Amino acid sequence: MQKEFLQSDEWRKFQEAFGRRTFSISSKNFSASIIEHNLPIVGKYFYIPKGPIFKGEDKEKINELIELARSNSTGWIRFDPADEKMLKAIKNITDLKIVKAPHDVQPKQLFVIDISVPEEEILAKMKSKTRYNIRLAEKKDIKIKTGKEYLEDFLRLTKVMARRQGIIPHPDEYYRKMLEIIPENILKLYVAEYENKIIAANLMVFYGDTAIYLHGASDDEYRNMMAPHLLQWQAIWDAKKAGCRYYDFGGIRTDEQNNTWAGITRFKLGFSPETKPTEFPGSYDIIINSRKYWLYRFMQKIKAIF
Repeated sequence: MQKEFLQSDEWRKFQEAFGRRTFSISSKNFSASIIEHNLPIVGKYFYIPKGPIFKGEDKEKINELIELARSNSTGWIRFDPADEKMLKAIKNITDLKIVKAPHDVQPKQLFVIDISVPEEEILAKMKSKTRYNIRLAEKKDIKIKTGKEYLEDFLRLTKVMARRQGIIPHPDEYYRKMLEIIPENILKLYVAEYENKIIAANLMVFYGDTAIYLHGASDDEYRNMMAPHLLQWQAIWDAKKAGCRYYDFGGIRTDEQNNTWAGITRFKLGFSPETKPTEFPGSYDIIINSRKYWLYRFMQKIKAIF
């Protein structure tokens, strides 16, 4: 049973280092790596990122998960079923109410391409503009480097990107702990250097047969250098050399009405426009304590209003 990176021991150890309690339930056909979260007023809930992972209908382990949640006084268990079949299996196992979460923690669409084919074929499948931008970055003499020593540059660029997109990034300590705890053969920091200045950076994970693009950031000043294109191409090339079969660009949104992800979706699709995104049902909640859970949902609505 292939594990998702977010269900790995390495990810759980990082979460523990960041101050969160974690739990693990596993057997031959079942795996659930659990992170405990704490909210004001309503208290604790469990989250199983990209999980649980199981074959068949493992009633014993699902019940063990529910009892673990009860014994730790959690209000609900949030999980990310891989598909509708897995969601239905969990619903069949327990009599507890399962509802759609108020928001999806992980993207509902992932863009994953097959990189087991020859380099020429990967390039041929790209949009011509994407190929052009990769070559342009190479002509501009942008150098791609890797190493944890570029962490401060990554943190600086993350703040630039957050201001540009109007979002709140993870705190610096989050990334510091990530690079400290997760081994360097799994988590790699890529940077693009132009005239002795770091102008773009990507955090990449190499796990199992897949390379995963986790986070990226770039400098507003050098957008015409096309450094993000070259960063992705170098990571794809390195993933092929490492024996990976797939390259996971992370989340996209192909709904034309949603403009907030339009730029990043267009950028990612440029690397293989004929590839269809992988679709997921989204996040769901198993309600353990009805009072806590519906208070949480009420507070979410109030927060949305204000």
